[in-house]
Amino acid sequence: MSTDTPDASADDAPSRTKLAARVDELEDALAEATDEDDGKKMSIIATKGTLDMAYPPLILASTAAAFGYEVTIFHTFWGLDILHEERSKNLKLSSVGNPNMPVPNAVAALPGMDRVTTKMMEKKIEDNDTATIEELIETSLDMGVEFQACQMTIDLMDYDENDFYDDITTGVGAATALQDMPTPTSNSWSDSR
Repeated sequence: MSTDTPDASADDAPSRTKLAARVDELEDALAEATDEDDGKKMSIIATKGTLDMAYPPLILASTAAAFGYEVTIFHTFWGLDILHEERSKNLKLSSVGNPNMPVPNAVAALPGMDRVTTKMMEKKIEDNDTATIEELIETSLDMGVEFQACQMTIDLMDYDENDFYDDITTGVGAATALQDMPTPTSNSWSDSR
């Protein structure tokens, strides 16, 4: 059995010089594309407005920004409470359904337990000298983190945009948020397989 290509003439094959030029061209195009997207990007979606769910996106965002990432947090549904100047200062901790709470669900369901567990957490935050939600938002804004507020949720939940912190981007829809998110082909995508 022959491995020769039938009817292939030497005239059809590109020369070494042409192949080398094409490789150089492709390497230049790749380098240019990499240069244009040399910044690392991170997008976070915040959907919950409880005290324990406000910290993770803010800590991740401020830390990533400190490491040179371009960071966007898209806030939707109850996550908008994090951007609300007054509500963000009074976020609660839900004790029901949280398996890591130091109280059983039967006790957590009693009236006033959310207030008790919130006070416990606020004391831990204060004793540990952990930044407040307000401090993390201000730090993140100073570092260039973009906070986006979902326009559909603003309309649905009847939020007043004037009640948000200054420099919050409002009027953002899901399509715009998706455009800001890294894609699997960008340098900043993390494969979790």
